[in-house]
Parts: sequence; structure tokens; C-alpha cells
Amino acid sequence: MLITVVSVIIILVATLYFYNQHKFKKVLLFPPKGNFVNVGDIKLHYISKGDGKPLVFIHGGILTGNDFEKVIDLAAAQGYHAISFDRPGYGYSQRYKDKKMTPIEQAVLIHDALTQLDVQKPIIAGHSWSGTMILAYALLYPDEISGIITLSAAAYKEGYPAANGDAISTIISIPIIGDFILNTLLFPLGKIMAEGMLKATFNPDPISPAYREDTFLFWLRPGQFKANREDVLAFAPAAEEIHCRYKQIKVPMVIVVGEKDPFGVVEQAHRLNRDIPESKLIVIPHIGHMIPQCHPHRVMEAVYELNFLMHK
Repeated sequence: MLITVVSVIIILVATLYFYNQHKFKKVLLFPPKGNFVNVGDIKLHYISKGDGKPLVFIHGGILTGNDFEKVIDLAAAQGYHAISFDRPGYGYSQRYKDKKMTPIEQAVLIHDALTQLDVQKPIIAGHSWSGTMILAYALLYPDEISGIITLSAAAYKEGYPAANGDAISTIISIPIIGDFILNTLLFPLGKIMAEGMLKATFNPDPISPAYREDTFLFWLRPGQFKANREDVLAFAPAAEEIHCRYKQIKVPMVIVVGEKDPFGVVEQAHRLNRDIPESKLIVIPHIGHMIPQCHPHRVMEAVYELNFLMHK
């Protein structure tokens, strides 16, 4: 009986492992659309379109720089040089395994990448998780940017969904156990998790079928899922470390948030606006979290507002 049980377990684990590997390899059928820049010992993937003043877009905590695909097209058509990065460990970008990848360290990496690309005085826009990252960028390099735009952005520990930790992220971070889960259970269980996340993230807008497919394709890979869970845990300490310095930010800033955003960032947007009195707050009625995907023209309206602040 024991031999039978062990054999069934081994077969089940092997089946799950090879099923997951088959799903993970599907991403190889979709080659990168952009280019790569070497930063230290890793490569970052980025998409670049258009000419003119540089506009840099940083995606949130789930997918890739392609979150801004519609915005990039609009920006390029309006005379901007639009650049969107896959953050470290996401999409086609590599990630250090033995170094911290907090929002602050990722701000340094993006800065180094822009330096390599000779991108000078950009406007930087960050969505969701990357709110704190671009705020860190503004604090680190105040003379090297023209302005910043936060989109549905998290900026404080208070009100962040994982402010006091996250069980899934903690389990995934456990050596051996985490890798076992990532390579056997991630796709079947993660697909259920992804559906719930997509519903909350897109509401009240419909979920894009293409975005759902990309979520299954990219987010449900061991490397990217682990990067995401590491970022979830790294956010609160980084926000706690730098939030008291937000008032030092002097570059023009536009804060954009959807009225129906479910992730607590509406309150955070108001708080950020109070901390940075020179900023402009835009609360858009009737929309939720996925502004770059569902309302790309709103991002360009924020760029227009930022330009107005820059030339006052």
C-alpha cells in the first residue's frame, strides 16, 4: 500500500512538473518586440517609439512594459520619444538573484539604463507598484528628470494591501518549498489566482482577452511570479523608508487615480498631494486601476497637464 501511495505521488508530481514546464515554454513562441540594454550584469528589455522629448513608462507589479502599448503609440504620434521598460524579472528583463531588488534599487537600475541609452531629462510615469519607485527616482536624481506622473500609484505603507506581509509571497520565498510550488502548482493554482486578480484590477472595465492571455503567459512563470512576490514584500519597507522625504520633491508632478480603484490608492493619492503641495491631483470618475490599458488617452492628458506645470 505504501509503495502504491508513493508511486501515485511521484507520478502526480512528475505530471504537474512537466505540465507546468510545457506551459512556461509557450512564452518562447513570442519573441521580444523591443531592444535590450546592459545594466551591470543583467539585461533590461525596453520598447522605444517616436522622437522628441523622452517619456518613460514603468509598469506595475504584474506584467510587462507592454502594459503601456496603447500609450506609447499615442505618445509617439504626438511627438514624444516613448520608452517603456520591463522591470527586472518581468517580461524579457533579467533580475539579480543575489541582490536586493527593492523599489529604490530598481530606480537605480532604470536610471543606469536611461544613462546608457543617452536619455536626458525625461518625464517618468509609473503605474501601481511603481509609484514608490519613481518617487525614489525623483529623490535620487532630482536634476535629471523633467517631471513625474503617478498612475493608480501606491506610495505609502499604510493602506498597501500587503502592508503587514503576504502569506503567498512568504511561502514562495522559502528555499526548496517555494521552488517546488513554483515548478509544480503554479500554473493550475495561479490561474485561479490570476482570474481573481484580473477581475479586481480591471473592474469596472471589461478584462481584455489579450491581457488575460498575457497574464497566463508571463505572470505564471516561476521567475516572474517569484519576482512579483519579492516585490510585494519589498514595497512596504521601501515606502516606509522614503515617504517622509516626499515633500522634498520639487519637480512638477501630476497624480492620477481612478475614483473606483479598489486598492486603496485613492486615499494614497490625496495624501501624496498633501505631502507635495506643488503637485496636481486628478481623480477620474467612474474608472478603476488599469488606466494605461483601459484609458490610455487619460495618460496623455496627464502629460499635457504636466507640461502646463513645467512651463508655469
